[in-house]
Amino acid sequence: MAGRQKLEIPLYLFLGFLESGKTTFIKETLEEDYFNDGQKTLIIACEEGIEEYDDDILEASNSALVYVEDEEDFTKDFLISKVVQYAPDRVIIEYNGMWSVENLTRQLEGTPLILFQGIVTMNAETFDLYMNNMRSLAVEMFKVSELVIINRCRQGDPRATWRRSIRAVNRQTQVMFDSEDPSVMQDVQEELPFDISGDEITIEDEDYGIWFIDAMDHPEHYDGKTLHMKARIFKSLRMPRGTFVPGRHAMTCCADDIQFIGYLCHTNHAKSSTIKSLKNKMWVNLTAECRTEYNEQYKDNGPVLYAKRIEAADMPEEELVYF
Repeated sequence: MAGRQKLEIPLYLFLGFLESGKTTFIKETLEEDYFNDGQKTLIIACEEGIEEYDDDILEASNSALVYVEDEEDFTKDFLISKVVQYAPDRVIIEYNGMWSVENLTRQLEGTPLILFQGIVTMNAETFDLYMNNMRSLAVEMFKVSELVIINRCRQGDPRATWRRSIRAVNRQTQVMFDSEDPSVMQDVQEELPFDISGDEITIEDEDYGIWFIDAMDHPEHYDGKTLHMKARIFKSLRMPRGTFVPGRHAMTCCADDIQFIGYLCHTNHAKSSTIKSLKNKMWVNLTAECRTEYNEQYKDNGPVLYAKRIEAADMPEEELVYF
């Protein structure tokens, strides 16, 4: 006798602080043809903002709406009971931006809800305010997102800086910008603090984080060019012979959220008096050619460095890099 098939219900998770546009985005999604297909949707809203769900929209999209006022009521038992009560084909959770994302993921365990997509909405007018004062909450959201939408953008907003700060937390997430003024969204060439027009590029100590994110997003900027930088050595027995990762420690959130960032580097043809004595945590001045190619460690195409010269170096004045 075959066992019962496990019930799995796709979950669309919308995160963001109050008045960031979550409800508006969800209402627009419910009206899209690809989503308004007759399937039953359960919306679990964890806060009430200025925007409300109209009964007409709920009826037209075959949606049911449930509110949760207190974080202590957002439990696994609550989620399961609502799935049993409404028998939805999919679930949308509009999560409260002041609630713990860690608690959210913990309560989802053991339920039929399977995270299908995580979307974060941010208001450009309050982006810096929240990042400066509630950074840990924002970082929690970015970590579980596939898409971050920053709306209400204005002329002069530091969009490149915002994108780097998000991508530093989650390298897989997409960052999009939106504005009611079409002229704001005209493509503006991002200014980098170093010159990428020549065949050789020098990355200053304070610019390493900016280079790392730009190389991730635009590897074509550096393909075939020679880079000069100061970096710290990371080696592992699981890495291919003759390779290491030159990089820096970066702070993406707080002192408890520091990570090492860097790209794989081959040493086969490097000229150096210190090649055989390279050790973990050693600081070096690195000259390397950057190539964009598939790498098994990345499971994708990305920047791969080929060292031309490696020399021991002193630690920089500021050990951590920022975005």
